[in-house]
Amino acid sequence: MPGMDKFPKFMRHPANRIARSSQATPGVEGYVFDGANGTQMAFWTCAKTASSAEHIHDYDEYMVVVQGCYTLIINGERIQVEAGKEYVIPRGIPHRGEVEAGTRTIHAFGGHRADRVQKR
Repeated sequence: MPGMDKFPKFMRHPANRIARSSQATPGVEGYVFDGANGTQMAFWTCAKTASSAEHIHDYDEYMVVVQGCYTLIINGERIQVEAGKEYVIPRGIPHRGEVEAGTRTIHAFGGHRADRVQKR
């Protein structure tokens, strides 16, 4: 649907909200879904321009930018991933990123990446 600037409400259900401790970028709201094989998919929306710290995963990561722009930084190389573009980050590769306000991304992780907010 043209003009969407949020993921649909069913994708943003509070039970799937990612805990702040599992988010590498400040100002990001995320929701996670689990695969039967231990993989995860996350849907992230960035409210403000921000940067993530360098980190490494012990599984592959696939990302697609739905709206906006995410700049991956790998070995000092800046890789702009704009809306409609995708990228695979192989396991064990140190990477970080910069994201513009309003950017939405979908990530698939080959392992457990994010924990949900704990109910009280």
